[in-house]
Amino acid sequence: MKKIIECVPNFSEGRDKNIIDAITAEIEKGGEVKLLDVDPGEATNRTVVTFVGEPDAVMEAALRGMRKAAELIDMRHHHGAHPRMGATDVCPLIPVSGITLEECASLARELAERAAAELNIPCYCYEAAAFVPERKNLAICREGEYEGLAERMGKEGKGPDFGDRAFDEGVARTGCTAVGARDFLIAVNFNLNTTSTRRANAIAFDVREKGRPKREGGKPNGKPVKDENGNVIMLPGTLKSTKAIGWFIDEYGIAQVSMNITDMGVTPLHVAFDEVCRAAAARGIRVTGTEIVGLVPKRALLDAGKHYLRRQQRSLGIPEEEIIKIAVKSMGLDELKPFDPAEKVIEYMLDADKKSRKLVDTTCRGFADETASESPAPGGGSISAYMGALGAALGTMVANLSAHKAGWDERWEEFSDVAEKGRFLQDALIRLVDEDTEAFNRIMDVFAMPKKTDEEKEARKEALEKATLYATQVPLRTMKTAFETFDILEAMAKNGNPASVSDAGVGALAARAAVQGAYLNVKINAAGLKNRDVAEAMLSEAHEIAENADSRESGILSVVNNVIATQ
Repeated sequence: MKKIIECVPNFSEGRDKNIIDAITAEIEKGGEVKLLDVDPGEATNRTVVTFVGEPDAVMEAALRGMRKAAELIDMRHHHGAHPRMGATDVCPLIPVSGITLEECASLARELAERAAAELNIPCYCYEAAAFVPERKNLAICREGEYEGLAERMGKEGKGPDFGDRAFDEGVARTGCTAVGARDFLIAVNFNLNTTSTRRANAIAFDVREKGRPKREGGKPNGKPVKDENGNVIMLPGTLKSTKAIGWFIDEYGIAQVSMNITDMGVTPLHVAFDEVCRAAAARGIRVTGTEIVGLVPKRALLDAGKHYLRRQQRSLGIPEEEIIKIAVKSMGLDELKPFDPAEKVIEYMLDADKKSRKLVDTTCRGFADETASESPAPGGGSISAYMGALGAALGTMVANLSAHKAGWDERWEEFSDVAEKGRFLQDALIRLVDEDTEAFNRIMDVFAMPKKTDEEKEARKEALEKATLYATQVPLRTMKTAFETFDILEAMAKNGNPASVSDAGVGALAARAAVQGAYLNVKINAAGLKNRDVAEAMLSEAHEIAENADSRESGILSVVNNVIATQ
């Protein structure tokens, strides 16, 4: 899975559109990140910017934004209603897909260190990136705000984690920045078949982590019960990492439970939906649908779709689009307005912005025509990867058909597990289709490098060795991945729906062709490597895989023919 992170810097300027536009233009420079939202506030004199991308691109974009903010915002003249201590006040990194919170915390510390070293902006690290427990709390890092920095800078235990020094002209202008990492926040509203805000609030209090105040006699109108320190005692709700209230929406004419899920690893979206449904039903109310505010990571919908498929005892090894469709229908995401994943799912928005054309996005005829053209790519490596993908797809198909076969309901999970593995291998091989062509193009790019001087010749030589190594590694990965599909195909030939056994056989033929075809590409590319130790090691590994592929194919075809003969 591609690593995608979100960055939400808050800049201490919410009134001057020219400054805001200049900062966001720097963030967007190069087109490697996607700007999702720019939210200026006049009273707060603060703008919240949201953008996403791959980690390296996000880090560079964040630094560009911080640099521009330091140039254009003078904190000595800043006033606003929101707490702040710097031109870039906070800059959290948030995991979206393919990356953990811990990895984001490490990146945040790196970002803070670079901002201090390269931009001369002192930085505190907060939330998951904090070096000490108390600095997990942003308020502790920002204590005294900008006006208190002169008393904190250079003081042990008070100054920033990076760039600490005496309060000087530079700090006076830029202030300090808090750089951190936190989980993705999902803003979601659950639609109710009632107009009662009081009922909606009651449901919200039932489920939110904070819960509701304990009252005398257990009555809603009883006096709040306090502890010995005079603090109101709270009865916690059922969902951790959630905040919620009830409200009435004039636009829709219904009440909703409005919720923020602050850690979807603790409380996934579908768990929140199911629990709000339970709490609502206990009060005679029904949840009719769900409204996601803003964007959502793809994994939130995939996890939800798989959850509801399990409840239906259906295979999870189906296309991603179908899983998301199940999530949309199960939670009623399209009740109030059409739900378009291309506009609501972060990863899909990023993919839509990419201008490069992928082979796997063409039609079957288009792919064949492109292969048949005068262009040397795609070639045998890409075709081998695609044959492997088709082999995995056939094994997955047999697993899905078996999971849904009448009379085999008790075995649905067995086949679902096989189908999920098949989908994983199919997706990996699909990616290798374009990666193999990319590997070829890298070699062509090297041939275009200048070679007039000794330095240019040496650089060209090193680049060619590197590109050739990559062009050898890619088909070797194709071989390994295609070989894994034999396990699926053999299992389905032996235990799957007998009516589809021939499909498992064709899959085995495709898998062997993929392995042997990729092997040819390993051999021809390895021949160009100067490092013969590396080349021979790769060739030896590839030879063993190719030999084993022949025997695996033969064994599966024997099973297939025996099953066909007994029908």
